[in-house]
Amino acid sequence: MSVTILDKEIGPIGYGLMGLTWRPPHLLPSTQQAFAAMSAALASGANFWNGGEIYGTPSRNSLHLLAEYFDKYPEAADKVLLSIKGGVVPGTHQPDGSAAGVRRNIDECNRILGGRKKVDIWECARVDPNTPIEDTVKALAELVKEGLIGGIGLSEVKASTIRRAAKIHPIAAVEVELSIWATDILHNGVAEACAELGIPIVAYSPLSRGVLTGEAPKRNADLPENLRGYPKFQDDVLQGNMRLTEEVEKLAKQKGVTVAQMAIAWVRGMSGRGGLGVIVPIPGATTEARVLENTKDVRLTEEEMQEIDEILKKNKVVGERYGGPVAKLSEG
Repeated sequence: MSVTILDKEIGPIGYGLMGLTWRPPHLLPSTQQAFAAMSAALASGANFWNGGEIYGTPSRNSLHLLAEYFDKYPEAADKVLLSIKGGVVPGTHQPDGSAAGVRRNIDECNRILGGRKKVDIWECARVDPNTPIEDTVKALAELVKEGLIGGIGLSEVKASTIRRAAKIHPIAAVEVELSIWATDILHNGVAEACAELGIPIVAYSPLSRGVLTGEAPKRNADLPENLRGYPKFQDDVLQGNMRLTEEVEKLAKQKGVTVAQMAIAWVRGMSGRGGLGVIVPIPGATTEARVLENTKDVRLTEEEMQEIDEILKKNKVVGERYGGPVAKLSEG
């Protein structure tokens, strides 16, 4: 299925930049390693890049890394379709979808990029509960008219929010979580609304934060610290949930691919299936080797998709996607 967003053709698999600037300091890749991963993504056809002002700190986030990359590789700028998340109070994760807030965010993104690259799609990372989505989209529509951004995206939104926003201005993409471990959007109306409105879905975390790489954690303490608070990764449910990964791993071995490739191919394979629209997985990776693994052109047959359907029916993942305060902000 050919994928076009904002009149630009993109590869069927995109690239998530989060891990390149938002990790514990001792786990952050060097600039050289990050550049190698970014170049590998582009060379593999993964030219939809998803970053964020929120991925790091005000002084070091995706925008700073991108500015440095496009300084070194200016010819890459036109090849990339760049999507950026923001919409928060500076230095926090408190949503701010006000007209003044989104203008400040976008002005800051453009200041850092310094004309090296335009933000093609800009989106609030979370819907501001204190600002109607109509007001946020109206403000963003003005910024599109001014040429400060190319289009408007939505992130972590309900079906009703998508429909309300689309009445104000065309929506370029909706970014939501989708993986074999997180199929919520297939059942809560979000995927259906996007299909009805012709809005591509950008599927983040297609490897469910690493548990679909085949490197199965045995207990909560084995997980990276930032994942230990997630409900589905708690010790009382983790081993049961990991059975789903183990079943997918069996299919991957039969096909001669990795678990990660199988999981990404499943998300990609949902495009056009059962009336759904375009779905573009955006796996993140901090090394060239992992990027090349994630972007390999693996496609599943309908029979293989049905096998995974059966696995999903028999192995229900237990636990919400997020816990604590974040859960309250996960949908608009």
